Amino acid sequence: MSALRWRQSGGRGVVGPALFNALAPFGRFVPPRWLRRPLRVVSKLGEGAYRAPPYTATILSAVLLSSSATYGAYLGGHLDGFVQGVTARTGFAVDQIKVVGNQHTSEIDILDKLELNGWTSLIGLDVEAARERIASLPWVEVAAVRKVYPHTLEIRIDERQAFALWQQGTALNVIERSGRIIAPFTGGDLAKLPLIVGSGAPDHAPDLVARIDGFPELATRVKGYIRVGDRRWDIRLDNGITVKLPEDGVDQALADIVRMDRENGLLSRDVVAVDLRILDRVAVELSPEAATARMAALKQKPKALNRKPEKKI
Repeated sequence: MSALRWRQSGGRGVVGPALFNALAPFGRFVPPRWLRRPLRVVSKLGEGAYRAPPYTATILSAVLLSSSATYGAYLGGHLDGFVQGVTARTGFAVDQIKVVGNQHTSEIDILDKLELNGWTSLIGLDVEAARERIASLPWVEVAAVRKVYPHTLEIRIDERQAFALWQQGTALNVIERSGRIIAPFTGGDLAKLPLIVGSGAPDHAPDLVARIDGFPELATRVKGYIRVGDRRWDIRLDNGITVKLPEDGVDQALADIVRMDRENGLLSRDVVAVDLRILDRVAVELSPEAATARMAALKQKPKALNRKPEKKI
């Protein structure tokens, strides 16, 4: 390793000789590798062998002014806006947004939560704050915001899973399996969800739905689950028939109604309700038309019994 040699010039500078005299007491000084190049530049400046490039003074003045402006913005609390403005105008303004995973969440709502103004810089954007704002949307369960330089923002969300529509009074809301309200019902494909009605229904509906799912013939026909007195359930079928379930022994009642429908087509007849609340019997409520026809038939039956047979000639 060669030592750095210091030469005294004939009066062409004072930095080189002064530096040489300062290091003379140390004898043959060997500086570290990282310090050698800066020392050579300083030595050449002292000897007058190195000339500054053109416009050096202008560049240094610009650096001084910009650093002063930055420091002033920092002291005044405007540094974030300063950084946003500079970086946005140098090619880092957000001009492309990719949204992945949204089905019920509008892209317009997501853009509103990003709070972009057309000159928002990707560098200065606080992605954690943006993520928290997006996660506050009703359907969003998990949100992730990622910067893709130089000017793209990628949003990926996981939405909540709708379980049913809950009607309470005049309010109709979409709920999760846990009973948590997601958002008001707005139509569309959500109309295919099962309807549960009544106070306390969301807490008990998942258990009843799971029980009815064990009877596929019946499950495909159920359109509504009505909680009665927060004690028991009525289920409404697709043809308008109401099946009144008991407070206890629900599994046995479901098995009985499926068996009777399979053997006698009970749920396809002209009836309004089937009452299974009493353990050892089934009560059937006929529709008004069917009840009228049945009463007429019953009235005609005694006449037919009392009619004397005609004599044969």
